[in-house]
Amino acid sequence: MSGDRARELSRLRWLCRRGMKELDVMLERYLAESWSSASESERAAFDRLLSCQDPELWDWLSGRAQPGDRELAHVVSRIRQSDPA
Repeated sequence: MSGDRARELSRLRWLCRRGMKELDVMLERYLAESWSSASESERAAFDRLLSCQDPELWDWLSGRAQPGDRELAHVVSRIRQSDPA
């Protein structure tokens, strides 16, 4: 793994640490299992997703709401698919 990629993963791992343990688990699972094989546009959307507020993220990831942004909605769908719960 290149130094740049390792730094990016470290940065994203830090951003996955949220105020809710449930969000931490879901976001970190996506990062560990799906991020490396995701397209550049999906990676960029995941990065943007991490800038959203926790209540909004929880509504999306719990299925209570959908993001209006198509790329964010795609990433949310991928995260929800990888969640075993």
